Amino acid sequence: MNELFDQILSAATSGAYYLALFGALTVPDICSGLEAEDGFTSGLQYQAWFSKWVTPRYLVGGRVTLTGQDAYQFRCSMLHQGTTQHPTSRYRRILFVPRSNHGNVFHNNVLDDALNLDIPIFCKDIVDGARMWQQEVMDSETYQRNFDRFVRIHPMGIGPYMVGTPVVS
Repeated sequence: MNELFDQILSAATSGAYYLALFGALTVPDICSGLEAEDGFTSGLQYQAWFSKWVTPRYLVGGRVTLTGQDAYQFRCSMLHQGTTQHPTSRYRRILFVPRSNHGNVFHNNVLDDALNLDIPIFCKDIVDGARMWQQEVMDSETYQRNFDRFVRIHPMGIGPYMVGTPVVS
């Protein structure tokens, strides 16, 4: 999983913003699936995972700016419709701001009916939550069973299908 996390963070800091966001938004799905008995997840499991592992980073003056439900609605609209606007979201839209060359960082601001997030910080918050989660669950039987099927790079391929060349499977 660390390779996935590292690639998300690399994309977030190198300007591959779509890939960074798409990758980061799938992390709660992957993590909640890895700890599910049947290896599958749901919207409610996504929301619960996000609320536990990421939402605590999104408090401003005692008010939560990004809940598991907010994140799940954004995930659905972004991954399925390619938009930052979900019809039932409490925010009209989410405004992602890449880092400027001037060093300005705009993150976790509610601007009227929009939420503003910094892309590298948002991705790092999700990855940091996932790394903490992984430390907590990695020795469980359920995680180990599901992780055996987790996609990874096989540098010498997977026999008998393809050998002698890297394969992602």
